[in-house]
Amino acid sequence: MLLVLSDEQKEHLSILTEVDVAVVAEFGRIAMEFLRRGSNPKIYEGAARKLNVAVESVQHGVEGLMYLLTESSKLMISEVDFQDSVLVLGFSEGLNKLLLQLYLDNHKEIRSILGELAPHLPHYHNLEWRLDVQLASRALRQQIKPVVSFKLHLEQNGEKTAKVVQTDPATLLHLIQQMERALGEMKTNHCRRIVRNIK
Repeated sequence: MLLVLSDEQKEHLSILTEVDVAVVAEFGRIAMEFLRRGSNPKIYEGAARKLNVAVESVQHGVEGLMYLLTESSKLMISEVDFQDSVLVLGFSEGLNKLLLQLYLDNHKEIRSILGELAPHLPHYHNLEWRLDVQLASRALRQQIKPVVSFKLHLEQNGEKTAKVVQTDPATLLHLIQQMERALGEMKTNHCRRIVRNIK
């Protein structure tokens, strides 16, 4: 599987051709620090002064490199596919080897960092439901008042919880229609591409 970069990302990575290979290695170190600890504008300013370029150019270069490494790690691109993906950028042989080495050295750590950043949300475990219909009361002899009750069992980090929800059939039908629409949306090419990149 090849990594497809947009024109903007290619433009951000183009600064790597204007600097020495040692500087690209430093950009790689900065990108990894960015992933571990977050952004630090002072690092960009110091690197821009040393290279005598704009701060935005350094920032774009580091962010482009970080995108290349994180997306490749997220998609678990093989060594050959990574080389083919980078080959499109028109970098020199030495720069391509350095980028490959950066990827091989850091892809496991990047995957673990991305795994820690993923939200740990409760997930479905079980569902119980019941339909109650009130046919009459003291005030009204003939009435039909249906209520659907759900007991949703959720699990998060091995801990189970239960949520009870009640609704009328009309709201339930509307909810079902909205969920079916969302499932239909998931079948579009755009959503499939997004889901593929999330994994």
